[in-house]
Amino acid sequence: MLKFDEQKQLDSVNGALALRSRIEEIVDAICAEGYKNICWLGIGGTWASALQAEVHMKEKSAIELFSENAAEYVTTGNKRVGKGTIVILSSVTGSTIEMVEGVKKAQADGAKVFGFIDKAEAELAKMVDYVISYPANEQLKFFMVADRFMKNAGEFEDYDEYYAEMDAHLAQGLVDVEKAADAFGAAYAEKHCNDKLHYFVGAGNQYGSTYSYAMCYWEEQHWLRTKSIHSAEFFHGMLEVIDKDTPVTVFVGEDSQRRLSERVAAFLPKVCANYTIIDTKDYPIKGISEKYRGSISHLISHAVTQRIDAHIEKINCHPMEIRRYYRQFDY
Repeated sequence: MLKFDEQKQLDSVNGALALRSRIEEIVDAICAEGYKNICWLGIGGTWASALQAEVHMKEKSAIELFSENAAEYVTTGNKRVGKGTIVILSSVTGSTIEMVEGVKKAQADGAKVFGFIDKAEAELAKMVDYVISYPANEQLKFFMVADRFMKNAGEFEDYDEYYAEMDAHLAQGLVDVEKAADAFGAAYAEKHCNDKLHYFVGAGNQYGSTYSYAMCYWEEQHWLRTKSIHSAEFFHGMLEVIDKDTPVTVFVGEDSQRRLSERVAAFLPKVCANYTIIDTKDYPIKGISEKYRGSISHLISHAVTQRIDAHIEKINCHPMEIRRYYRQFDY
């Protein structure tokens, strides 16, 4: 398999899961001290992860929470951010200007900041009030934080059972998904590697990953033009630009918003002959209970799209690490 190191993948997921004791220590201390609300802060791909964390919590928790785009927050502010606010963020480089300025503003407004900063020596890592440094698996780390807050609020009674299954089975399960999806990824890449414009549709915790996949992977890394849209909004505009040849991919997850994407998937065959449905139900994970699959649907679809990415990169002879403009000059 192209660009696939099974042991590295296992170590990456298990390494993230192993952070849970440290996450619990930090969240438990915050809860013991008391807090007012939670703000998930991000920009670009981390904004997508913030949206996923928000949707993960909002149907299960009475905790006051919201997500903020860092650039918008810096320019506009949010009166809900203040003393008692816990801002949660993630950063790969720890130097993204919008995030640095966002943290400065949040702390000036009285908030405390919990950051996952990949590089321990980065500027952001030294600024935040609580820090954990570990690369990759941003969404998993965010969800562990969210789950601990809900556990401490009495809103996640089977927390221990849930994480016993994740610890035992998630890493191997996601590796198995990649293996199962490789042939599909190769065929999909061959078909769509030169699309002039590709539409991606998703809902629930799939929407953050849909948005991120379109923007951070196809646009930023493959240099392929895309549009992402929430399944709930598909029938309020986008459906009118779909014809027989329009490339459309729908991500169908297993959380409570599944039916929104199923509605789109049911409509497309009536007008389009160039659509793809990526349904996480098609990729079982041994040892993970059905009742918990909704909360990891975005991780399953990510495992599938990683196979697409590996094949597009090879076909188009374009390494995903190369950027035309991003961080190449001042803007």
